[in-house]
Amino acid sequence: MNHTEKLELLQTKKPGIHRRLYAWTLHWAHTPYGSIALFTLAFCESSFFPIPPDVLLMALAFSIPKKSFKYAAICSVGSVLGGCFGYFIGHQLFEYIGLPILNFYGIADKFNFVKDRYNANAFIAVAIAGFTPIPYKVFTIAAGVCKINIWTFITASAISRSGRFFIVAGLVYLFGPKIKSFIDKYFNIITIAFVVLLIVSFLLVKLFK
Repeated sequence: MNHTEKLELLQTKKPGIHRRLYAWTLHWAHTPYGSIALFTLAFCESSFFPIPPDVLLMALAFSIPKKSFKYAAICSVGSVLGGCFGYFIGHQLFEYIGLPILNFYGIADKFNFVKDRYNANAFIAVAIAGFTPIPYKVFTIAAGVCKINIWTFITASAISRSGRFFIVAGLVYLFGPKIKSFIDKYFNIITIAFVVLLIVSFLLVKLFK
């Protein structure tokens, strides 16, 4: 089940706050404040908000395909800045804010896994973070806890998050609303291919450096 299917299932079958948050997120696509809402959502999702910005990005891009890349850029900037806020939470406020956030969403068990990835290679860990099933907030908070170099974190975050959002924007721009079912079905495969290309490029740069 891919990320869009999970969100649709959440919207249609799970009552309560998550369904209301999902509906509230999508409603911004039908207001004059869609771009501001997209930036805010991308910022908040990187550190504490549960709904990924993809849902609003896709809604806005489908409504005006020619602005797809603009929306992707807004989403990317918001996500990277939000990631820096998540880094700050992990670096300075982990016990008071970071850990409660992870416990609230039931993702604290993934924290040690992410820390191990940082110990192996911090840049690659962040670079692929935007394409894993693990919520991005785990990576941003863990980055602060592990005190990885802030510029490494920002650079890798920009590559990772921009890659994710511009893939969606590019598909919408080229094919319009008819691509929706393709994105729903094959988004994970597309992003995995991007990650493989990213890692190969990184290794080649290191090899010929």
